Amino acid sequence: MPTVLILGVDPNTVPGMDGGAIRAALDQELARFGAHAIDASMTLIALDESAEPTVIAALSEREWDVVVIGGGIRKPEPLLPLFEQVVNLVRRYAPKAAVAFNTSGGDSVEAAQRWL
Repeated sequence: MPTVLILGVDPNTVPGMDGGAIRAALDQELARFGAHAIDASMTLIALDESAEPTVIAALSEREWDVVVIGGGIRKPEPLLPLFEQVVNLVRRYAPKAAVAFNTSGGDSVEAAQRWL
């Protein structure tokens, strides 16, 4: 069974976001992986000094076939340094994994499938 890690921003740590609703949608997307016979795990990071060790721990947990980097990390221009950091951590700690990008929290399965 292929393995996929989804990395995203923890919506409960972003002021002004409805963290509960966004988290429910992310959990729903994570559940869709099972319907496609893909073993998936999601790691959500806070936008603070805990981001790097959290990402390293998730990447080191097992060998991943694909790592999907979510738009919460990738899209906001002020987070460009974090996006670069995450890409380089994937390269270093999961060198055999393909890197995929979703367009929203609702198409991570399709993003991963492009590389499986």
